[in-house]
Amino acid sequence: MKTAIVTDSTAYIPKEVRDQLRIHMIPLSVSFGAETYREEIDISTEQFYDKVKQHKELPTTSQPAVGEFVELFTSLRDEGYDAVISIHLSSGISGTYQGALTAGNMVDGLQVYAYDSEISCMAQGFYTIEAAKMALDGKTPEEIIARLDEVKKTLRAYFMVDDLSHLQRGGRLTGAQAFIGGLLQIKPLLHFENKVIVPFEKIRTRKKAVKRIEELFAEDAAKGVPLKAAIIHANRPDEAEQWKQELSSKYPHVEFMVSYFGPVIGTHLGEGALGLTWYQP
Repeated sequence: MKTAIVTDSTAYIPKEVRDQLRIHMIPLSVSFGAETYREEIDISTEQFYDKVKQHKELPTTSQPAVGEFVELFTSLRDEGYDAVISIHLSSGISGTYQGALTAGNMVDGLQVYAYDSEISCMAQGFYTIEAAKMALDGKTPEEIIARLDEVKKTLRAYFMVDDLSHLQRGGRLTGAQAFIGGLLQIKPLLHFENKVIVPFEKIRTRKKAVKRIEELFAEDAAKGVPLKAAIIHANRPDEAEQWKQELSSKYPHVEFMVSYFGPVIGTHLGEGALGLTWYQP
């Protein structure tokens, strides 16, 4: 059985990795007024953050049309694939997963398994990379999905934003009421819970927020089991790289990488967001 792996652009998997592992990507879009750009195709992350500075209004984001999924799935079937596992950002913050599900029922001669990562960014990327390696090894869709469910048990992600107003305006933050009084004074720690972004802890400074994420990471890293981790940043490459060096020297048994919050997720988190995600491979 030949299985294709599809994900959306919010996994922010570098193109060379997608090409190497034969991962097919469907893009979400950002719009500045009447101009719409498919992320990772029409606009780079650097161009996006530059554009945000030039516009007074925040951009809007949109998911792929069902027809785009149908087109991609049909072409994969025609290439000789028997099945597709389509891995997407949390259904609690986007309709992309539902779009894949709907399209899967519209394409004959192909088994489509839509998978809700219940998260986004490189955490979603971890699921996709695991799936792609297994697909290349000839594993069945059922075996791959069972492995993704295993990953879900150990995967953790925490992130902080410089300014909650982006998340509020985009309607992507649940349980924000407690924070609204002190938007400017706090750097809340956030995480995904039941598929949506919720506050985890209220923290006063960026430095303390980073330290708290480290403490949460240390709870798992101190066990000595192998972990894969990604530091994710919104236009803060130097800070992310420095943090990677510090963590790598403390935890030599952990494989660290640096990733980023691209245009669609960056629209909702705002520049300066920083996070850490990890799981047991």
